[in-house]
Amino acid sequence: MLIRTTDPFRELDRLTAHLLGTTGTTNRPAAMPMDAWREGDRFVLELDLPGVSRDSIDIDVERNVLTVRAERLARNGDWEALASERPRGMFSRQLVLGDNLDLDRIEASYADGVLRLVVPVAEKAKPRKVEISGARDDEKTAIEA
Repeated sequence: MLIRTTDPFRELDRLTAHLLGTTGTTNRPAAMPMDAWREGDRFVLELDLPGVSRDSIDIDVERNVLTVRAERLARNGDWEALASERPRGMFSRQLVLGDNLDLDRIEASYADGVLRLVVPVAEKAKPRKVEISGARDDEKTAIEA
């Protein structure tokens, strides 16, 4: 069973954060923690969104800005909060992605409270061979760009 205790300083912090519209300072988790890494010809992003419904997640790409929005709703019905430390409401995170990524082929999946985005490297950004022609057409050599 959860025992309800009152900490006047913590309650004051929560009230101040609520009134100012901030997430608080010490005991609040980051709204959307993220890990990012490269695997070969693709970039992978994972964002933690525990308790968020898949239907409330919105992913937009405009030019080279990726925006992720999600909403964690408060419970409805006849209940009394005993502890309320997880932030609720709308969360948003924007990432500026480089021109070397193919933003038209982003793949997204959501499982176990983790949003996974896979962004492939654009074909134009991959290494390729360039032919060099000499004075005669039969003197061609390939070099790597």
